[in-house]
Amino acid sequence: MSTHLDNMTTDKSPTPPRAWAALAVLMLPVLLIAIDNTVLAFALPLIAEDFRSSAATQLWIVDIYSLVLAALLVPMGSLGDRIGRRRMLMIGATGFAVMSALAAFAPTAGALVGARALLGFFGAMVMPPTLSLIRNIFMDADARRLAIAIWAACFTAGAALGPIVGGALLEHFHWGAVFLVAVPILLPLLALTPVLVPESRDPHPGPLDPISILLALSTMGPIVWSIKSFAHDGFSTAAVTAVAVGLVSGVLFVRRQNRSATPMLEMRLFRYAPFSSSVLANFLSVVGLIGFIFFMSQHLQLVLGLSPLTAGLVTLPGAVVSMVAGLGVVRLAQHFAPHRLIIAGLLFVAAGFALIVLFRHNLTAAAVIISLMTLELGVGMSQTISNDTIVASVPPTKAGAASAVSETAYELGAVIGTATLGTLVTSFYRNNVDLPRGLSPTQSAEAGESIGGAVAVAGELPGEMGERLLESARSAFDSGIAPTALIAVALVLTAVLVVARAFRGYDPQQLSPAEASRD
Repeated sequence: MSTHLDNMTTDKSPTPPRAWAALAVLMLPVLLIAIDNTVLAFALPLIAEDFRSSAATQLWIVDIYSLVLAALLVPMGSLGDRIGRRRMLMIGATGFAVMSALAAFAPTAGALVGARALLGFFGAMVMPPTLSLIRNIFMDADARRLAIAIWAACFTAGAALGPIVGGALLEHFHWGAVFLVAVPILLPLLALTPVLVPESRDPHPGPLDPISILLALSTMGPIVWSIKSFAHDGFSTAAVTAVAVGLVSGVLFVRRQNRSATPMLEMRLFRYAPFSSSVLANFLSVVGLIGFIFFMSQHLQLVLGLSPLTAGLVTLPGAVVSMVAGLGVVRLAQHFAPHRLIIAGLLFVAAGFALIVLFRHNLTAAAVIISLMTLELGVGMSQTISNDTIVASVPPTKAGAASAVSETAYELGAVIGTATLGTLVTSFYRNNVDLPRGLSPTQSAEAGESIGGAVAVAGELPGEMGERLLESARSAFDSGIAPTALIAVALVLTAVLVVARAFRGYDPQQLSPAEASRD
């Protein structure tokens, strides 16, 4: 059947070779961000051992980047529409390179958290321009869908290269080396972008709205922080207050956008089934993927005893499957409606977690590979179609804001994946670890906090005592994997039901709000 995506764009002029050269340049920041997201998960055990940081601090090292990024993506996407997306990309890439070098030489865990926060600030300038520039460079629907499939495949390739390159570096160098990978990637970007990538912006952007920017920040920041706080510490006055602040700010933000003649974000898009359900699919597929990588990277290294490089190689088959699925689904989109492909992808994501439950008593490297390949098959399918649907739902002049929504869903998924699924695994560990007698108070606190702490403490103990601690720690850590996987299955299946319901009675020929506004 023909799909709505095929009717999004009527311009069928041939795509010039220069457009594909520009796409190659735009893949560099995508590769960088993808590597940065996954390489840290494999470096985290070494960081924890070096700094002797608590489980909460370890989660902050991972989460602060996504928290800042998620809070700033919509304002930065809108700002890029106004000042120029290429200019925004250049500013963000320069700042990201500088902060990556500072993160590499962070002297304390707190300094690393701070550097990661600034990486999130500059990363928010980098990601929305890539997808929005693609939307403006590729006007033909088929060419655009292929370009977005390559964009998604490059993201997956970076996620695969992160553990492998990072693992190779960690075999020979200090953990800080994983952050320095950004520099050789960003240098050619800064040199080639002015030459190959055309500038684009909204020709009628309206005035910059500082109040909307402030409301966006005060919506995303407190809500994301509260999710992390609830997951780790349970209910508290501060977390409940943060939710209230975020919700009130969100309501005020929506009201302001609806009343504005030139809104930062067109809220009518969320009433459009393909747009809203695609955002949801993006969000929950990433919750599953990032949550999986967070606890499986520790299982492979700290439970199975694999080196960082070997653990990274375990993720390679899944990444290859995701790239193939992302490119292959472009052809399927010519015959099946987008929401059917999104639902199929989400079902594969759920199946990947279900396999973890099936293999829970013998979670070998081979079992992880099979589970991750199944999960990544679903991620590759759903990410390509959902991202295409999101950016195709708006006119090219508003692509930055729409791309920012897509990226916000991704980063929220990354935060919630680590904050909830990661913290659930940690909670099971704390409740089930059996510490041997004779530990000092400091050793007991470290070993009882996380499996990384237990491994570090075990290295200081006599042989038999250390082995008992390691055995107990590994068993306690794995006790939380199956229940966490079941929760992930339930979340993804809920998304399947929501997407199916959103498209009930949907006419593939109907116009999106953006298209209707153009007629």
